[in-house]
Amino acid sequence: MPTTSSKPAGGGRRAEYAAATRRAIHDAARSLFVTKGFFATTVDEIADAARVAPASVYAVAGGKQGLLAAIIEARTTASDVDETFARIDAQDDADELLRFITHATRGRFEGSRDLMRVVVDTAPHDAGAAQALRVAHASLREGLRRTAERLAGLGVLRDGLDVDEATDILWFYLCNSAYFTLVDDNGWSLDRAEAWAFDALRGALLR
Repeated sequence: MPTTSSKPAGGGRRAEYAAATRRAIHDAARSLFVTKGFFATTVDEIADAARVAPASVYAVAGGKQGLLAAIIEARTTASDVDETFARIDAQDDADELLRFITHATRGRFEGSRDLMRVVVDTAPHDAGAAQALRVAHASLREGLRRTAERLAGLGVLRDGLDVDEATDILWFYLCNSAYFTLVDDNGWSLDRAEAWAFDALRGALLR
């Protein structure tokens, strides 16, 4: 008969294996989507790259169609997201808060730039990609709204500017589309884009 202590260990090993399998599938899918494109990538290729059976790809995310949303959702629920929100809520200086959120969104864009380009390009043609885009936007917008709420709490927003409009302004300057325009279309460096966005936000939001 198994001991009480052996059951959690077995469950723990199974959970660890499942998590490792999920990460391997996500990593393989992300790499292939970026290098080959979403529609040119097959489930068999994802399975081969992740060194799992094709059935595992379907079990993890319902196949290729669910993988983009699953990859994005995993990123938006990572522990550093909560840490970012906590730092927003704890800021007492408006300039430091804007500097922090501008740098955080720059880092987020830098880390997911190639994948988000795939998501944006694929979303009009695939329901899974459209869901992935909605998840990504909702996560970013939550952080920006918390920033706007904190600025309002500090009493530093320009006269007549409410939280909703401040959130919209933050979105305009810090969403992925803004970075794609500044960096990909204009050829700016990320450092230049970040510095410009910070200065623009100070002028647009603060008294």
